Amino acid sequence: MLPHFFDLPWWGYVLYGLVLTQITIACVTIYLHRAIAHESVSLHPIVSHFMRFWLWLTTGMNTKEWVATHRKHHAYADRERDPHSPLNEGIWRMLFLGAVVYSKAANDQETLNKYGKGCPDDWIERRFYTPLKNLGIIIMLGINVALFGPLIGAAMWVVQMAWIPFWAAGVINGAAHYIGYINYKVKDNSRNLVPWGLFIGGEELHNNHHRYLSSARFAARRWEIDIGWIYIRVLSWLRLAKVRMVAPKYGAAES
Repeated sequence: MLPHFFDLPWWGYVLYGLVLTQITIACVTIYLHRAIAHESVSLHPIVSHFMRFWLWLTTGMNTKEWVATHRKHHAYADRERDPHSPLNEGIWRMLFLGAVVYSKAANDQETLNKYGKGCPDDWIERRFYTPLKNLGIIIMLGINVALFGPLIGAAMWVVQMAWIPFWAAGVINGAAHYIGYINYKVKDNSRNLVPWGLFIGGEELHNNHHRYLSSARFAARRWEIDIGWIYIRVLSWLRLAKVRMVAPKYGAAES
């Protein structure tokens, strides 16, 4: 067997995988979604760049591609030109092939030009992150193999690579427009999957987000929990983030 650094009990590998994937989820919801796509929070450059680097390392996702596709989704939510709606693509295709549906829109130059404004366009983005967007996940594979050996390291890497395509592209873009409960009547079919957004960064509260796109907080009712908002409040306390907009209390603007 090839040499590696760690031999962990089964729960150690599970914990390692959960910690890394939850950091990735946090970077998606805070950096890509709330900070860049909707500009509801501004991040300190150190935090912003760490999250951009982490997403490059663990997902290979490009900021402009993600943001442009997401903004187009809001522009045509659950209508014909929505790039990823289960009403157009079917719920099972969105759940298990959501990343394929997303990639089609992300590779459309017209979408990028129209909806990708305001995304990072610095030297490192143009010369490194964009042209070498697949290098990060290769490095991540090498790190996992070095830590845990080829078999377990590769298995951990597969979990990491499947995490965002399933939970974000599949569950949020698919199930959150198909099942769940509604707080607000909106023009699309968005739903809150569960009231406790702890596992997918608060993105579970999808109907709330579709009602107030520019809100940094997705939770609306007192018993709803948005862990992404908790992260943002901690960053704000550390002076590493500044909240720009928060939705009014539930019922205040609806009455």
